[in-house]
Amino acid sequence: MAETAERILCISTYEKGQDFMRQCADMGVQPTLLTVDKLRNADWPRDILEDLVTMPPSLSSDQILNTVSWMARGRRFDRIVALDEFDQETAAEVREHMRLPGMNLSTAICYRDKLAMRTSARAGGFLVPEFCGIFSYDALRGYMERVSPPWLLKPRAEASALGIRRIEEPEQLWRTLDELGDEQSRFLLEQFVPGDIFHVDSIVNDARVVFSAVHQYGRPPIEVMHDGGVFTTRTVDRKSEEWRKLTELNAALAPSLGMARGVTHGEYIRAHADGRFYFLEIAARVGGAFIADLVEASTGVNLWREWAKLEVTDLTGEAYLPPRPREDYAGSVLCLAKTADPDTSSFDAPEIVLRMKKQHHAGLIVRSPHPRRVAELLDRYGAEFAERFLARLPPPAKPTA
Repeated sequence: MAETAERILCISTYEKGQDFMRQCADMGVQPTLLTVDKLRNADWPRDILEDLVTMPPSLSSDQILNTVSWMARGRRFDRIVALDEFDQETAAEVREHMRLPGMNLSTAICYRDKLAMRTSARAGGFLVPEFCGIFSYDALRGYMERVSPPWLLKPRAEASALGIRRIEEPEQLWRTLDELGDEQSRFLLEQFVPGDIFHVDSIVNDARVVFSAVHQYGRPPIEVMHDGGVFTTRTVDRKSEEWRKLTELNAALAPSLGMARGVTHGEYIRAHADGRFYFLEIAARVGGAFIADLVEASTGVNLWREWAKLEVTDLTGEAYLPPRPREDYAGSVLCLAKTADPDTSSFDAPEIVLRMKKQHHAGLIVRSPHPRRVAELLDRYGAEFAERFLARLPPPAKPTA
């Protein structure tokens, strides 16, 4: 008997995307989840999953391709979706192998590889901090003569601030490259630009941004990751120049790397030196560190569910209707905690809309119609979190969520 039900295979090696899968099911599309063995008993939406398949964590992309091909013998998959950034290239390879619609490998790399995205953005006329790939040593010498230190040595394929090293002088770079050995070409060298860092989270449909929200980090993520401290981010005043300029910049840049349909999390810096906005990086995913919850608190838009709507409507041939956002302001405060289950009940402002539940983390999200009130709460709660909860650990070698 011929199959008639549409199916989406979700691939994720981290625990996330439950709302995506539930939205698929709500729209009549059956999701199957492929994840890793250690997450077999994680909090997945088992009641709506057609199947949950696990695999060892160290499989090569060819082995994962073989696994999906084996799964497809018993059911037809119409779409392949990577719920986590680290699975995007694998999902793209599976799509190409199975000749399924969606982002191809070349395009996926532009949203994963920091060198690829910078090269494409600069070619498109966008401002980018001066950078250099780690290939020709003569090119590196010329770069260091032309661009003043400090520099940042960044892994090309890691997310957020993972693995970034600050380089103060040429000899430090050469020593570090010796340590990296054959891995060094998987890094790039970039000018360190002091400034204020913003993130723009958006929805892209038909190669056009149809929704975006602008937020500003308290301290740069690289400082929080490497030096420890409390992570904060808050909605930018919608009447400000920052909101207007970053909305326009992101609307031009986010789809320019090749995305036709999906969600993006982009980061931009306003340089202290000249006040201009520079592109830092962009990912074809929902933001981490509870940023999806922050966006939902400020706008009412659940990016996971909207992403699922994009995939399902494309599959069924229906028109996607962009959300009509609310215009509140929200902010989050988050830190590693010394205790496994920190008690935040003494924080009792009526603006608190979410208390984060994650082991060894303390976190809150606040919402208000007034951006100043959000800023006041984040300043106060950030200081109190640092005093009461904050634990300091070395930066992780790999993402934890």
